[in-house]
Amino acid sequence: MPTDQSLQWTFDTKAAIYECIRPGYEKELYQDLFQYIPIVPSSNVVEIGIGTGQATKPFLQTGCQLCAVEYGKAMANQCKQRFRAYPNFSVIHAPFEETIWTQNTYDLVYSATAFHWIKETIGYPKVYDMLKGGGVFARFANHPYVEKKNKPLHDAIQALYRIYMPDSKEPLEYTEDDASAIAQIAAHYGFTDIVYHLYHRTRTFSAKEYTALLSTYSDHIAIEETRRNEFFSQIEASIEAYGGTITIEDTIDLELARKP
Repeated sequence: MPTDQSLQWTFDTKAAIYECIRPGYEKELYQDLFQYIPIVPSSNVVEIGIGTGQATKPFLQTGCQLCAVEYGKAMANQCKQRFRAYPNFSVIHAPFEETIWTQNTYDLVYSATAFHWIKETIGYPKVYDMLKGGGVFARFANHPYVEKKNKPLHDAIQALYRIYMPDSKEPLEYTEDDASAIAQIAAHYGFTDIVYHLYHRTRTFSAKEYTALLSTYSDHIAIEETRRNEFFSQIEASIEAYGGTITIEDTIDLELARKP
């Protein structure tokens, strides 16, 4: 998925609200991941792009040694406090691309809705070198999609995007073909035993909750503040006019690959 690398800074400005409003991941995802590679207290794990820790606790609860790397200083500090009760947890505040890791050392390297920020030709080889033989790379992400059952609301919001974010494209529903294509990237870098899984859920928001969610998206944060406030106010008015709530349909993908 192409992204604007210059927008990475935006997440750190919303660290507190990000923790409150961004969702975690389904328990079935962790069950599938831990079935593919059991994680135990002796396991050595790295999380790339921890954010505020939406995907971290299930790994810490195994007792493993977990080192996270995070681009944003506020988010890194927030995670240090959030997980301070776990003695085997640490955070490095730095871009993953600039960190140095011991090769052939880690049982699992994973990234949750963050790896798309890293250039493919840098990220995959680096992860491969970090892993032990038999070690696993797990990449997963949430792909929200505004359901179209309330077509008047959908159309009203898309009309606002054409005014306030004219260069943005209407998001497409994430498909199994998309997950398969991402999973196969790992094969180009020497990984084997490649599998993927999809999970689905819905979330319903009030008008204020929905704009709070939008305020954690990088491209929305980058809009000039006065214009962004006006945009969000118009979105809230549209939601109130067409039922008072908005439903998001999430598709979560998990790609797993093993170093031979």
